[in-house]
Parts: sequence; structure tokens; C-alpha cells
Amino acid sequence: MTNSAASGPQPAFIEIGNDGGRRRIAVRARSGGAPGLFWLGGFNSDMQGIKALALDAWAAEHHRACVRFDYSGHGESGGAFVDGTIGRWLEESVAVFEQFCAGPQVVIGSSMGGWMALLLAREMARRPASRASLAGLVLIAPAPDFTEELMWRGFSPEARHDIETKGVWLRPSEYGEPYPITRALIEEGRNHLLLGSAIEVGCPVRILQGAQDPDVPWRHAFALAHRLPSDDVVLTMIQDGDHRLSRPQDIARIIAAVEEIG
Repeated sequence: MTNSAASGPQPAFIEIGNDGGRRRIAVRARSGGAPGLFWLGGFNSDMQGIKALALDAWAAEHHRACVRFDYSGHGESGGAFVDGTIGRWLEESVAVFEQFCAGPQVVIGSSMGGWMALLLAREMARRPASRASLAGLVLIAPAPDFTEELMWRGFSPEARHDIETKGVWLRPSEYGEPYPITRALIEEGRNHLLLGSAIEVGCPVRILQGAQDPDVPWRHAFALAHRLPSDDVVLTMIQDGDHRLSRPQDIARIIAAVEEIG
């Protein structure tokens, strides 16, 4: 990976939302051939992470289009992280996809980005006139329904009490400073739950999951796979893999999954 490839294109900025909910979203779009790559990052992550940069560099080397962005409250985008909800970040994902992508796209979603990818697929199915379409999904440690299944149900009574009475709880993190979990995030997330029924995405799906993932248990990936009725669904279990799946061998597997789709 060259330095120029790693740095990627300079960000463009778009405005999303109305009045008090308006926010400035940073987008890096690389022009190129199809299928393009569309990156959806994780909760409290950004588009300058190892996986996102590796995919952008691969796209540059292979003359493929690549679009990545930061959700509001993340990275180079405006807005406060504490104001974020699944619906808010989904609105941004759909807006960036529609404005910056054309033709078939391989959507790559990491952790929360996996949930976003599934919600994006459902939303785009309702918009058949869109100039962009889905060639396939590559989901890395996908975390659909995580606000309910992996957060709320596992929180201590003390954490739940803080969320319900104070509106926020600071959750310790192995990756840095504690970060806020808000009542709005939990309650609004219930509007977007997917695992209670079949999930129709209308395209091939590749799932990569680390068996040693402390944040998204491998059973969560199995539950998702069982909800995807498509015949073209492949779940790859990486026995020594953690949540990040950012080692060179993990990056190689992710790129191989992208290449397999097209």
C-alpha cells in the first residue's frame, strides 16, 4: 500500500437533515470501475481505520470506485456522538449511497456497519429508481440489533438505571476512553431490529466472524445467517480472530470476499 493510496482522496462534505438536526458529513469518494466499494464503519469508528484504508488502496490499485464516510459524531463529520441513533446514521448512509454511488456496489459493513448494510439493503429495495444497486454485502463481525441484543440485555441494573434516569451511561471501552450510551440510542434502535424475522437483501452475502470476538459473539453471526433466506450466503469463522479483524490475514480474507462477489 503506497502512502498516496493510504491517504486517499480529500473529503467532500454534504449537509443532511433539517433545522436543529442538520449535520455536515465527510465523504471520501474515489472514482473508478464497477462494482464499486461502499464502506460502512462501526460504532465509534471512522473511515481512516485499517480496514477502510486497505479497501480504498485495493480499489485504487484495481481501478475500482470506492466510497467511505464518517457518520455524524464520528471522525471528520460534524455533530455530536451523543446525539447519534441508528435511524440518524441510517439516514446518512442512504444519503451518501444515493449521492456518491452509481451502478452496482459491494457494500462492506463492519460491526455496526453490518447492521447498517442490512438496513441499507432493505431501504434501497424500496427505492427501485436509485442509480446505484447492490452487487453484494460483505459483513465483518456484523452486529445487527446490537443496541438491544448486545447492549441493553447485557447491561447491569446500575447501567440500565443510569440510562433510564440520567439519559446516558458512560460505557468502559478496551479501545480508549469510555463512551456514552444514551437512552435515545437504545430506544430508537428498537425501530430498526431485524433478527426477529427473515431478512431479504436480494444479493449475495459474505460474513466474516472471529471466534474470539469479545464484542459480537460468534453465535450472533450464526443467528444472522439463519435469518438470511438467500442461497448465496457464506459464513466464514476465523478461529483466532478478534472483533477488529484488522490483521494482514484478515484483510486478505475481506478482500477475497469482495473479489468473490465481483
